[in-house]
Amino acid sequence: MKRTLKMDSSFRLCFAAIAFGFVFITNGKLSSGTTPHEADPPQASIFAFSPEAAPLEGDDYIANKPVPPFVPEFPVYIIYLGERKHNDAKLVKQSHFEILKSVLGSEQAANKSMVYSYHHGFSGFAAKLKPAEAENLKNHPEVILLLENRKLVMQTTRTWDYLGQFSTPTSSRSLLHETNMGSGAIIGVIDSGIWSESGAFDDYGYGPIPKHWRGKCVSADQFSPADCNRKLIGARYYSNGLDADLETRINSTTEYLSPRDRIGHGTQVSSTVAGSFISNVTFPGISSGSIMRGGAPKAHIAMYKACWGVEGGMCSVADVWKAFDDAIHDGVDVLSVSLGDSALKSLDAEIDIAIPALHAVNRGIPVVSPAGNEGSRVSSVINVSPWILTVAATTLDRSFPTLITLENNKTILGQSLYTGPEIGFTEVISTDDHSNNLDQVTKGKILLHFSEVATGPLAPDVIQKNGGIALIDMRNPSDDRLECPVNFPCIYVDLEVGSELFFDIHTTRSLKIKISPYKTIVGESVASKVAKSSARGPSAFSPAILKPDIAAPGVSLLTPRIPTDEDTSEFAYSGTSMATPVIAGIVALLKTSHPNWSPAAIKSALVTTAIKTDPYGERVAVDGGNYKAADAFDYGGGLVNPEKATDPGLVYDMDINDYIHYLCSQALYTDKKVSALAGNVTKKCPSSGSSILDVNVPSITIPDVKGEITVTRTVTNVGPVDSVYTPVMEAPFGFSVKVSPEKLVFNKGSNKIAFKVSVSPGSHRVNTAFYFGSLTWSDGVHNVTIPISLRTRFIPDFFL
Repeated sequence: MKRTLKMDSSFRLCFAAIAFGFVFITNGKLSSGTTPHEADPPQASIFAFSPEAAPLEGDDYIANKPVPPFVPEFPVYIIYLGERKHNDAKLVKQSHFEILKSVLGSEQAANKSMVYSYHHGFSGFAAKLKPAEAENLKNHPEVILLLENRKLVMQTTRTWDYLGQFSTPTSSRSLLHETNMGSGAIIGVIDSGIWSESGAFDDYGYGPIPKHWRGKCVSADQFSPADCNRKLIGARYYSNGLDADLETRINSTTEYLSPRDRIGHGTQVSSTVAGSFISNVTFPGISSGSIMRGGAPKAHIAMYKACWGVEGGMCSVADVWKAFDDAIHDGVDVLSVSLGDSALKSLDAEIDIAIPALHAVNRGIPVVSPAGNEGSRVSSVINVSPWILTVAATTLDRSFPTLITLENNKTILGQSLYTGPEIGFTEVISTDDHSNNLDQVTKGKILLHFSEVATGPLAPDVIQKNGGIALIDMRNPSDDRLECPVNFPCIYVDLEVGSELFFDIHTTRSLKIKISPYKTIVGESVASKVAKSSARGPSAFSPAILKPDIAAPGVSLLTPRIPTDEDTSEFAYSGTSMATPVIAGIVALLKTSHPNWSPAAIKSALVTTAIKTDPYGERVAVDGGNYKAADAFDYGGGLVNPEKATDPGLVYDMDINDYIHYLCSQALYTDKKVSALAGNVTKKCPSSGSSILDVNVPSITIPDVKGEITVTRTVTNVGPVDSVYTPVMEAPFGFSVKVSPEKLVFNKGSNKIAFKVSVSPGSHRVNTAFYFGSLTWSDGVHNVTIPISLRTRFIPDFFL
């Protein structure tokens, strides 16, 4: 039965931080096209000639005062108890009720208060409590952490051929071929649900469901177990935590109270990470007969719907924790979690996903999450815990130029998603001349506008309502783009090109222009950049741990979309939400190829083999108006290189002891907390002399070099047994950096070796910004490279 739904246009705005990953194959060649939108969260626009733009005064101001946020009588609190003390989930669950009963006084009150019991992957619960009750519970001897429930937000076409992962591998030794496209892997996705009828989730040719799978497909609103198959093998949903904190509960008029996707984000992420092959794709700019697929097209998908189309798109931490808890129990092999919160927070608050992710990683399940979409500000990166694989977003080798032709035969290239008919030669007016009465002069004309002027950006829908037929918007490349009405041309040009166009029009008053639909340009002539919206390091909370870890395509990508009653040609989103499943798909392939590798080893393989250039050898730049080469705070190790990651030579491995080292070095975890988290009553924090700088991450970041500092790293040989590696140091400018020993010799008796890196300020005598370099261990075949980021701090707490 064909299902349709109507999607409110506000959803498109609220989820403009999304995108999807698939390969297009046309007549044996690779090509693709989609919208050029970049996906920062939508911002309020100042409409130059919209009545709403006028400031409110007097009674109008009083009548329109902001409504105070809803505060529930019984907020939801999350109580974390650490690792499970029993293997019997029923006993763990019962212990949670006993703790709650001890504070609330009765079994009836405990049952009424309980929202979730987390009893599979870790121990804890969520409950509705008065603040005073929460304070009492915080002091319970078994409680490790207590936090108030928070809300999170959700943060490919040509991707795979751009990364060298062709759908028809030219070599039988390719990662895609060797892993049978991820066959047998189970990828869990925590997101907004899934549209099971999409061809991306077809199970034709699939084998049986893996024996280790213990999950299920729930039956609820317009979703049943019959909607699952051998591709989509699991689907659950969680709303109790969010419902308890909303003034009006989620209902069937605005959402599906089931795993079914209403807003499209989860469907797109799932399709990107493991979508099946879809033939005969049609989309403007795409050749007919194209094929799309996900990163691990034969992997299985399990959807955990914890995000909902309310308040612009929200996920409750309590719900997300329960999704983690079930995913660990169900037997997923990889978790793709495109969620996060941009607020500055301490580690105890950063447990939004960090703590449940640590339990997943400790069970061998890699967790892949976005760097966030608050770029290009420094220190905007989220999901900074070292056990999470944090992903930045880049563009592809693809552009979408729209041809602007002047009557004097001059042509200018802008960018747009306009696919309508050509607009013949038409008069152009500039907002510079008519800023006060545009509504009277726009009819039948093309509007030329500088977004840099005091009036701010124009509202394309208002221009359209006033009879205007197109907007040419001249802006800084870092500025946010506007939501454009369907088939209304919103063409963007940078300030240099826009100034040239402005000059031509003003020196030839009768000059008219013609606008053509966009075309697609693919190949090495198109520069690859870190997306302007992609959040940047260093981590404000933990600057000694490099974040993001890795970068992948996540801008202007095309994916299957849920059916609506509206034109959906503009539904191609961008952002780190989309780069995340690209990496998660590659992680699934690597885990299939190397089932004994830990999540840390997989992350290390990706980081140490990443490239600093695009596939054509051109240095990756950053988008955002400053036109500089990308550095480690933009893209971590660099752009992912899947084929090289299969054979990295050496890996920087970590386990729970390394993660405890990190938690203790942050001075936020005591022996009691560590013991509970590790499930080992004898576990303690390392000695007071241990340093966060020695956490065995595949990078070295020192934010406060003053005198000489020595850090330690350990590498594990996963290449030939008898190998000898020598170091190649690219020291950050001005710093003195030395490595010892001068070679690493591996054999049957020694597959792990520690080395030291000593750093001093060198020629620097003042507080500096960060400088970047690298350390490469090479055996002549493998080049194992980690980024180095150093900053001096001669005067403490004084920044430049």
